Amino acid sequence: MTTNPVVPEMPDTLALQAQDAAHYLHPFTDHTQLHSKGSRMIVRGDGIYLWDSEGKKILDGMSGLWCVNVGYGRSSIAQAVHKQMDVLPFYNSFFNTSNVPAVQLAAKLAELAPPGFQHVFYTGSGSEANDTNVRMVRRYWDLMGYPDRHVIISRRNAYHGSTMAGASLGGMSGMHEQGGLPIPGIVHIGQPHYFDDGVGMTPEDFGLRAAGWLEKKILEIGADKVGAFIGEPIQGAGGVVIPPDTYWPEIRRICRKYDVLLIADEVITGFGRLGRWFGSELFGIEPDLITFAKGVTSGYVPLGGVLVSDRVAKVVMDGGEFTHGFTYSGHPVACAAALENIRIIEEEKLVERVAEDTGPYLRQRFASLAAHPLVGVAETCGFVAGLNLVRGKAARLHDQLRFDPALGVGMVCRGHMFNNGMIMRAVGERMIVAPPLVMGRAQIDEMVALIRFCLDRTLEDVEARGWI
Repeated sequence: MTTNPVVPEMPDTLALQAQDAAHYLHPFTDHTQLHSKGSRMIVRGDGIYLWDSEGKKILDGMSGLWCVNVGYGRSSIAQAVHKQMDVLPFYNSFFNTSNVPAVQLAAKLAELAPPGFQHVFYTGSGSEANDTNVRMVRRYWDLMGYPDRHVIISRRNAYHGSTMAGASLGGMSGMHEQGGLPIPGIVHIGQPHYFDDGVGMTPEDFGLRAAGWLEKKILEIGADKVGAFIGEPIQGAGGVVIPPDTYWPEIRRICRKYDVLLIADEVITGFGRLGRWFGSELFGIEPDLITFAKGVTSGYVPLGGVLVSDRVAKVVMDGGEFTHGFTYSGHPVACAAALENIRIIEEEKLVERVAEDTGPYLRQRFASLAAHPLVGVAETCGFVAGLNLVRGKAARLHDQLRFDPALGVGMVCRGHMFNNGMIMRAVGERMIVAPPLVMGRAQIDEMVALIRFCLDRTLEDVEARGWI
């Protein structure tokens, strides 16, 4: 792996924090809480590591935000971006025009996508891509002569972005409480979370039961009104919810039975995260639309889009003008970054490494954390992993003693992670990681050792607080 370890001059942390508090509105942030302690200023990245403005080295267990698949400091991506900026920094894709990187990337994505995908619609983010899905699904059914098939079914605790349509598709109650969401025509069913909802069932039986919630909802609404079902192969922001093996094949069967379009949101799971170019291949989803973003450029430049199946593309393309798009659709600089990013993934065989080497090794090492007194279950799939914090062990998985959610034990654990040079995200009482795909075995050992150390500190903390 070739990176560019540029070491910047250290800034004045307090001055930056003051400017940050005065001017910068952060996403998903309680600003009163943020300003009481000040933002952490990240100034440099190299490989799987970050450095803050105080010189502290941090192992990035979340790949930025599920996206820096090839690691930090890739000089060849910077060079590809610089070259494209010199040649053509921007032109739009309206008015019968295109540009070279956008065309080349579209052809490359068609090559990498599952069978039956030859077309791509570009956006600037995953949120915009899921808004595009809503528009495209409804346009498709209008053209097919079924204008009432506009309802899209999603899942509770799913995350599909934070735009009006994206946040509506998502099933996060906290987001729905702000802004009058969801918008009309979007409904939700339960998630396939075995640890939370599979009491008394085998994983296989629970997978079928959870998939059956989709059929029940279709029949409740009326199949003649349902246009699509959307789901992440693995729910990411919801806590790395890995469905049982029986779940997705049954979802696919139900969608085909009622002729409901199937959307796989692969913003997180695409581009090698699960040991396949797309998670749909691992789970046998066979979708009609695939949402992508994040890993397509490893986050170096914003880019998203929708891979459109031949079935949907033909109808939409033959239906006259599709009145939808963005100024930055097919942005030449973003597409140039994506092409170089994909070249790196192919050249270094990162997808194969996750499938055959580092993914299985992460599973083995992460599973060892299940022996910790605070851990109820530890599970992985490819290069995502999650563990549940519990206050008491039991012989059976569903009998583990849970913490009161009001205690915020996950955030306590996250604090110990940050303070000891490890980024691990907290989703309630579930701690999750999604490390850069370039992480090797020795670095997996380092990460697991850091997690165990921080779990020990968390255990000491919660015992001192009387929570156990």
